[in-house]
Amino acid sequence: MLTIRKANCDDVFDAWDIRKTSVHAACAKHYPKAALSAWVDGTPTDKWAGVVESDFYVAVDQGSVVGTGMLTLESGQVDAIFVRPSHMGRGIGRKMLDFLEALAADQGLGAMRLDATLNAAPFYRSCGWSGDSVSTYRTARGLELACVPMTKLVIVGG
Repeated sequence: MLTIRKANCDDVFDAWDIRKTSVHAACAKHYPKAALSAWVDGTPTDKWAGVVESDFYVAVDQGSVVGTGMLTLESGQVDAIFVRPSHMGRGIGRKMLDFLEALAADQGLGAMRLDATLNAAPFYRSCGWSGDSVSTYRTARGLELACVPMTKLVIVGG
């Protein structure tokens, strides 16, 4: 049974590995391999660990962390919806997104936003998100990647 819980310091390396393997598996047909490596390879920094501990949630299946998601409540920004490649196609990303949307509604947010990778935009549209224009996402490492800025209104109290 899949459960979603707040991430903690013990989840930092799992979250990093899921991000890395998910990006390489899911984005390979949409971005150059060198760009993906520059984006996600390496080891987690203290800053990354702090973000995981403060804003991440993890999906757990049979005791193993298999997915991540992040919601920054101050801005309504969703990030880091990643699923371990071995668990892709099982609805884990949708469950994480539903969880984050419910959290946003509980916190009284009126809208949420995210920057979708080119491969993920159709998934977000199927979950009720809007956005079609291609823009540029700048990673923490200074890399620029094509993305699709997307938004979704939150039904508060519903």
